[in-house]
Formats: sequence, structure tokens, C-alpha cells
Amino acid sequence: MALLTHGGQLAQIAKQFGIEQSQWLDLSTGIAPYHYPVGHVPISAYQQLPQVNDELINAAASYYGHDVLAITNGSQAVIKLLPNLWREKSSRSTNVYLPKHGYKEHQQAWQQAQFTICLYDDELPPLAVFDDHCVLVIINPNNPTTKLFTQQEILIYQQHIASLNGLLVVDEAFMDVITPSQSMISSIDDSNTIILRSFGKFFGLAGIRIGFVLANNHWIAMLADSLGPWQVNGPAQYIAAQALSDKAWHSEQRKQLTQDRQALVEMLQSTLNKNEHHSIVHTDLFITIYFNQPQRAPQLFDTLCQHGIYVRLCDDQQSLRFGIATAKQRSLLACVLRLTNLID
Repeated sequence: MALLTHGGQLAQIAKQFGIEQSQWLDLSTGIAPYHYPVGHVPISAYQQLPQVNDELINAAASYYGHDVLAITNGSQAVIKLLPNLWREKSSRSTNVYLPKHGYKEHQQAWQQAQFTICLYDDELPPLAVFDDHCVLVIINPNNPTTKLFTQQEILIYQQHIASLNGLLVVDEAFMDVITPSQSMISSIDDSNTIILRSFGKFFGLAGIRIGFVLANNHWIAMLADSLGPWQVNGPAQYIAAQALSDKAWHSEQRKQLTQDRQALVEMLQSTLNKNEHHSIVHTDLFITIYFNQPQRAPQLFDTLCQHGIYVRLCDDQQSLRFGIATAKQRSLLACVLRLTNLID
């Protein structure tokens, strides 16, 4: 199985460029630079096998607005599992439609399960192309393109896919920062719709590895049976329950991320050579810059790495993704950009 390139692979990058990990500014992920404050965690959370946590279930149900859910060790385990579960449920299914640019673990999982991969660009395929028992995967908003479909747009596809006895998978890993929310969670019914939600990105705690799947009772039961017990460790469950319930912190986090995103966009626009890039797109968790010249993104990636700044060179090799930076981090990034003569 080929390992895909992701952001956050700092140990590998540090070794490649010969700079100690502690000396790097890591802006390679879409993880918030501010984390939920982890206070005291009861020792029982470490000592006992993780049980079904009613406090966490209730907190997640309130936060997401849907009480039929599965708590998982991040979204990745579910992404890998879904193709085989779908094949068991719908043996005649062959085609899966995925975004050409996006989180490539989706494509790899369906490819390894021997499905036929049909890629679409920024816009969803015409309804007429879908066949019986097909699968449609939507990453909303998309990473790294930031493409966002409205709930009304996706509803049309949900109804059509349901009429074909197909499966709709919506990865909403970055939906927490979209206002107003375009989440499909409120439209989960008896159709084959599965929503994936990330915890670590918005709450800045990706290392505790926890995520949520929202679907109908049938799918949640299938996932629970396939994933088995003790999916998420006790401390992670305890921390997530506190974080999901803290509405005041949610509000402050969104406000701070918006301010920092605006400041980072302004800094990049004023610092980078305006003739080199043709667009800057963004969410409140990452910014993607598309360059005109084919080799400019790899060159800039390499230059930044030589100065201990790690950003994400996107799969298309024509764009760079920057995680949201704090004021101190922005100052360092701007200094390096100027020092390396990347302005007019």
C-alpha cells in the first residue's frame, strides 16, 4: 500500500533539510494554532478501559445537532472501512465519484477496494452521469481548494443518489468554521448518507485522535460492529466532552481564527510577488495560493523549508497551502519571505 503525502510530516521534513524539529514553524496542516485548554483529566480515564461515555455522546449530539452517531479514532479508520462495508451492502456497486483535488485517502481507499474511480473537478458531475448503486464523495469545504457547496446544492444530489440506491459520503472536516453552516447533518434520514466530522482541526487537538460519524441507525450499527470496542481512549473522550460543551470557547475560537486568517491573507498579498500567483483562496483554518508558473510552488516550498518554515506543497504541484498563523508566526513568515527576495 502506497503511503500518501500529507501535511504534518514534520519529522520527515526536518530530517530531509537537516534542521532540528524544535526550530521549525509548522504551517503545513489545517489544524487551528489555538487548542482547547486541557485541564485536569481524572486518573480513572487512564486506568480503565474506555467505556461508552454518555457525557461525550450527549455533548456531541448537542454540538452536531444529531443524536445518532459513532465516535471513532479519527475519520481515517472510517474512510478505510467504508468501501468494504458498502460492497457488503451493495454488491452491484462499481463506480465512485470523487473530487480530483482533495484528501487523497478517500480515493486510495475506494481504489484499493477495486471500485472504478470517476474524478470530478470543482463542480459536481451532472446528475445524468450517475448510475445505479454508485457512490458520491463530497469534501465540503474542500481541502485544499476551499470549494464549498451549499446544503441546497447537495440536497439535490442526495435525493438523486438515494433514488439510485447509491451512497453519499460528505466529509465535513472543516465545516466548524463555515458560517452560516452548510452541513448536511440536518438532512440525514433513511437514505444512505454518511457525514464525517473531525474534532482535532477546529479544537486544535489533532493528536488525541477522535472523530465522529453521523448517519442513520443502520449505518451507525454497521460501523460499531465493524470497528469493535475501545475505539477512542478514555482521556480523549473526557477532553472532547468538555470541549464540545464549551460554547463560549467555540465563539472565541471562531472569532480569533477569522481575525488571523484575514491578517495572514493581507500579509501574503502584500508580501508575495503579485505577478507570480493568480489566486488566494481560504477558509478560517487554511489558505491556498495558486501560482502561475509551473515550478514556482515547489521552488517556494523548498526555499521556505530551507529557512525552517514548513507549508503544504499540494498534490497538483502548483499551489501551496498555509495553515492559519498567529501574530508571532506571521511576523516570522513575512520576514523570511522578504529575506528570500520573493517580492517585487
